[in-house]
Amino acid sequence: MSEDDIFGQATEPEGQGPDARQREALAELRGFFETHRDEVYFSRQLEVQREDEYFHWITNRAVRELREDGFIRGEIRQLSTGSPISLLWHRGNRYYRRKAIRVLRLVEQYADPNVGAVVGLHGEMMVLEAFARCQFVMQGRNTRQFGQKVWTETDHNLDFIFERDGRGYGVEVKNTLAYMKYEEFRLKVRLCRFLGLRPIFAARMMPKTWIFELNEAGGYAMILKYQLYPWTHKPLAKKVASELGLPVDAPRALYEATTKRLLEWHGRSR
Repeated sequence: MSEDDIFGQATEPEGQGPDARQREALAELRGFFETHRDEVYFSRQLEVQREDEYFHWITNRAVRELREDGFIRGEIRQLSTGSPISLLWHRGNRYYRRKAIRVLRLVEQYADPNVGAVVGLHGEMMVLEAFARCQFVMQGRNTRQFGQKVWTETDHNLDFIFERDGRGYGVEVKNTLAYMKYEEFRLKVRLCRFLGLRPIFAARMMPKTWIFELNEAGGYAMILKYQLYPWTHKPLAKKVASELGLPVDAPRALYEATTKRLLEWHGRSR
């Protein structure tokens, strides 16, 4: 589990500044902390919980402004991995320590490097199974080559290359709570274009502006909505979802509606 996935700075495209949406997020967060004066949160948690309404970076900026104004308070704690996590609570919460310990203990469980490695690999395997079920043929894995073309501009590669009906697709899997880095997103689109592939991002979530950009490049955003845990980790997934309010799940396969939308897009993109 990456540090960004736990608590880190939201990925923010260059040139973005305060706007009306940030002011709306600021007002919403003020009301939220007033209503939940006795609770303790961390930044990534707040960003993900509001992603249907606000980009992660907008919530992140609003949280920082509330900290600077003194409306909410916080402190940096250390996880057992050595990574810091920024905890946040209402300024009137005098007895935050017990709640902070409970949040930390749960974060320690899902942020364990072994859990993160398993979750990352599991996401790739779930996507691989879904594409195979939809009769896409894998032509490469962890590769930067397709046919006679080899990407040499950087050392990046693609998680998968699939073909169906004579069309090639470069697939990148991001089974994380956080957005992927915008620079990486744009680079992978360029990589696919160089190899003659249509880009597909199988991601838990992406900003709508990125999805539009991807559509304009002839690609497809396969939005999973949930971070996918292995079936063996279902109790942990339930605990993270119920106690932290984060979108995690442990299904045995990608939901049928997700693969149906992929096939419909493939059928339209001839």
